[in-house]
Amino acid sequence: GLEAQQQPLVKGLSWKYYESSCPKLESIIRKQMEKVIKKDVGLAAALLRLHFHDCFVQGCDGSVLLDGSASGPVDSEKTAPPNLSLRGFDVIEDLRRRVHKQCGAGSVSCSDITAIVARDAIVLTGGPDYSVPLGRRDGLTFATRNATLANLPSPFVPTDTLLTTLATKNFDATDAVALSGAHTIGVANCPSFTRRLYPTQDATMDKTLANTLKGVCPTQNTNATTFLDLRSPNVFDNKYFVDLMNKQGILTSDQDLYTDKRTRSIVTSFAVNQTLFFEKFVNVMVKMGQMQVLTGTQGEIRNTCNKRNSNDLVISNVVKDPNMDSVQTL
Repeated sequence: GLEAQQQPLVKGLSWKYYESSCPKLESIIRKQMEKVIKKDVGLAAALLRLHFHDCFVQGCDGSVLLDGSASGPVDSEKTAPPNLSLRGFDVIEDLRRRVHKQCGAGSVSCSDITAIVARDAIVLTGGPDYSVPLGRRDGLTFATRNATLANLPSPFVPTDTLLTTLATKNFDATDAVALSGAHTIGVANCPSFTRRLYPTQDATMDKTLANTLKGVCPTQNTNATTFLDLRSPNVFDNKYFVDLMNKQGILTSDQDLYTDKRTRSIVTSFAVNQTLFFEKFVNVMVKMGQMQVLTGTQGEIRNTCNKRNSNDLVISNVVKDPNMDSVQTL
């Protein structure tokens, strides 16, 4: 993670944010995450995805963790179509309880815990270790369904659309390919790729793979899943890129990275050099983890990750601004 640490940090974030207030924070999380991943390795991809879906919509503010509004969850971020398959919320909340028990209520934000958990999910499946900048605060509101749909890249999009979308968030082509490399772990459900099988087979898909997938998904809407990386589905490595070179990417958004001339050479370079992929992946994770973060006196530190603090819990809304002598009440 050394190179990533050379990236400029957003004002308010720090590599050593909890050094004095919660020194055992990362060891508490790592110790429990080892048990979580040992019990269900599939949660590694789910928890990494949770961080990605949080950051891309309204920034890394823990908003995806919030339950729907009091009037019902009709227009909530959590229940927007791309987020319906998210899981691992209970893991984040369990870790929050453990951390707050050790360091005190209101000590560490749910959004910081989510970022550390994503890193640990990568490390515990064989991926690179890196330092996570910390100091995020939790958002007070969740995004609308439309905002969620607008900000999360679809599995059906070609590279052209993906690059255009990510460019608006300050990610370049290398970032886009590195970020897609997260698909080296995890699964895809049939509806996210069956349009590549029916009614006619996508020419950019390996025929043997297509026949296998038709067995998994005999219809377009079969309720089943398949691994995103055929070669080492539960190991965080560079084999996903080898899959793409062999026409064995599952999603349109995956395989098109090798079809498109702008990203093909990047895919190849990652397929032959895992160290290079890891380096670029760490960079993009640290960059993504700082998107539109709330710091200082913004937002709050939630006492429960799925709901904002009630107004009478003044204690958790009292923050010390390092630039001021007095304590501010929000």
